[in-house]
Amino acid sequence: MKKILLITRPIAPPWDEASKNFAYTLAKTIPTLEFGMLTNGHLANLPKNIRQHSIYTSNSFSYLQKIRLVKNLRKIRKDYNILHYLFTPTKSNSFLVKKFFNYKKDTRSIQTVATVRQDLYSDKEIKKMLFGDLIITYSDYAKTKLNTLGFNNVKRIYPGINLAKYKKTKKDEELMRKKNISKSNFVINFTGEYTRLGAIDLVIDSFIKITKVIHNAKLTLAVRIKNSQDARKKKLVIKKLRHKKLLKNVSFFDDGNYKMEDVYNLCDISLFPVSNMNGKFDVPLAVIEAMACEKTVIISDLIILKELNNGKNSVIIKKGSIEQLTKAILNLYNNPEKRIIIGQEARKFAKEKFDIKKIADIYKQIYNKL
Repeated sequence: MKKILLITRPIAPPWDEASKNFAYTLAKTIPTLEFGMLTNGHLANLPKNIRQHSIYTSNSFSYLQKIRLVKNLRKIRKDYNILHYLFTPTKSNSFLVKKFFNYKKDTRSIQTVATVRQDLYSDKEIKKMLFGDLIITYSDYAKTKLNTLGFNNVKRIYPGINLAKYKKTKKDEELMRKKNISKSNFVINFTGEYTRLGAIDLVIDSFIKITKVIHNAKLTLAVRIKNSQDARKKKLVIKKLRHKKLLKNVSFFDDGNYKMEDVYNLCDISLFPVSNMNGKFDVPLAVIEAMACEKTVIISDLIILKELNNGKNSVIIKKGSIEQLTKAILNLYNNPEKRIIIGQEARKFAKEKFDIKKIADIYKQIYNKL
């Protein structure tokens, strides 16, 4: 039996971060291989094929936790045939891996590159950060980029999601009461970030316009607060909403006491109108999870996001355009049948491209052949 160590940030709840979510789900979906997980504390109810290494003392991937990773990895790695790195490569972590851990004489390595940070690094720097025997990208866009840099050991594999979990269900009435959402509300969801991606101000300003037409509109903000900048930005958002007397029309999901599938199923439409994808994985789970729940998603016309649109499964707007975003929301509000049709197409797309069972089969073949 092949033994694979999934090298990630702390794998622990809440399940609101893409790389650890994927590692957690992938290992549970391939029971015929043995996996190692790097956790903070003990995770209950895991299959017998998963061995936990509780090396972290916090859920944040801080400098201190990275030091703990470096110290423990040298001890753990000897028990595994394959080292699968699932965090975004940087100059520092790639240097450490190549110098201390990536001994090709007795192990093989896979490097998942969920996004190529062309906003931070030159082509020369990117080439130095890639070291895997196999490099996996989340998008054809990234694969093409790495091919042009001379890498021929690149394979594109979309991230997988659990379609039994992310599916259309009834609205959680207890959650609705808790968040002051009624059945008569037209619920608009935004799952994104406060200080990155350039979307939060666009969403808020568009929502202010929307409420002048759709008086029962409700905005759900499933946006994590990851640092002090995010906390300050949230305060500014609340200040603007309070000034417009719309704070009661907005529900915040950022305390970890919710399931994302329930949040998606509360909404009528979901938004991801970002201006850039700097630091974000090429395939944002906020888009494909909402699609899997049969929600119409509005995305911006970035090259990477266009890869998620097949002409029938979502609505595309020009990035940064409050006019197009507002018009698209109003159009969907006035055409409920259109929302249903797009949502159904979105579900079909998710089943075809992102079913974790299909993705796991691909990884199983790769692990066994490597």
